[in-house]
Amino acid sequence: MAGQTRARLKLWHEAFRGFYRRELPMAELDPVSRWLFAGRLLIVVISFQAGVIAALIAIPSGRADLRYLLPLLVGYVVAHAISNLLNDYVGYTRGLDTPDSPRVRYTIHPLAHGVLSKEALRGGILALSLAGVAIAAFFVVERGVVAAAFALAGILCLYLYDAAPRNLKELGLGELASFLVWGPLFVGGGYFCLTGELSAAAFLVSIPYGLGVSTVLVAKHLDQIDFDRSRNQRTLPVVIGDRAGRMLLQGELVAMYLCVVALVVAGLVTPFALAVFLSLPAAARDFKVLAAPRPASAPEGFVGWPLWFHRHNLVHNKRFGWTFILGLLLGVLFDLVRRL
Repeated sequence: MAGQTRARLKLWHEAFRGFYRRELPMAELDPVSRWLFAGRLLIVVISFQAGVIAALIAIPSGRADLRYLLPLLVGYVVAHAISNLLNDYVGYTRGLDTPDSPRVRYTIHPLAHGVLSKEALRGGILALSLAGVAIAAFFVVERGVVAAAFALAGILCLYLYDAAPRNLKELGLGELASFLVWGPLFVGGGYFCLTGELSAAAFLVSIPYGLGVSTVLVAKHLDQIDFDRSRNQRTLPVVIGDRAGRMLLQGELVAMYLCVVALVVAGLVTPFALAVFLSLPAAARDFKVLAAPRPASAPEGFVGWPLWFHRHNLVHNKRFGWTFILGLLLGVLFDLVRRL
């Protein structure tokens, strides 16, 4: 019994860390593990980071009500989990997530690999949607019409990204949507939900993190460029091509750090925000990888193939997010000590 419990805890832990892999004991997945892997909780951390960033730029304003932080974080995680589950349901039912598709090859797919039934997946999406609506309704009651506008914008992006008949993903606009959602919407909107006030500064501070999240999606679509082109999925890399897509990602990497420097110079964040430069080694490795086309096959021991650029960009973005949070937190603590 103790060994079984340890095995389950190990699986739950793996669902939140490392990188995607297929070599999992499918028959041994308990109900919790099935949902954790189906929801791709490994990447949902980026939504948690966005909520924490919103809180850390709200606290210095003196108007942040941190009682709202927990529902905000839960709401962001729930929305991201819905997006992941809906993405798989739509992709599978529309015939896009086929056995040869990157999505089915790089990790567990809830439907293609029989982890969940269609009925269970629909039920999970419905349950999470009800929870998300309840959290949105809470903020609408507490913060009014502006909160309603942010909630509707989020719901609209969730639907339009790949569930709509003519969706943003196949129009080359999904990558822009990811920047808007995890940047201005989650960080700027989160600031409003915590303080009750709109802030141009909060929207500006959201830019480097929004850019980071968009690199993750651009990189993933760059890895899938041939498959997406064959399925008439006109993602941004399909539209602009492999070389231009890699150059775009390199430009975004540089812009993330330059934006933080500009925010410090403008006085919108403290110099502690320069802690993001601790993630520069990961950015340098990513930049180097992007200088060459994707290899024809996975290097020995590489996990998550056929995702190549995506893995490097996800690793970097997570580190950038945590070091950005570290810098903002140090700024908050320094200000607190200074006022004592």
